[in-house]
Amino acid sequence: MSHISPTDEQRRIIYQARRGLKELDFYIDPYVKNHYLTASAEEQTAFAKLLTYEDPDLLNFFMGQAKPEEPEVEELVTLLKSYQKPDS
Repeated sequence: MSHISPTDEQRRIIYQARRGLKELDFYIDPYVKNHYLTASAEEQTAFAKLLTYEDPDLLNFFMGQAKPEEPEVEELVTLLKSYQKPDS
């Protein structure tokens, strides 16, 4: 994690980010470890909204088979996917 100490709310969100599907962890873990604590308040709010979705829905979002209702959550899914571009 970053050198920033998370607030209690941020700790709660980080805990909620742990999922049972390794496919989801592939996208979510690097974001939590490298970007979440330094993200804007708006982005952190979007991440909290993202985590309210069930795992199958999240998997569909990351696989491009569905889109979240909130545009800010859709943008965040795109951002998390961009962190996973394969090495060329």
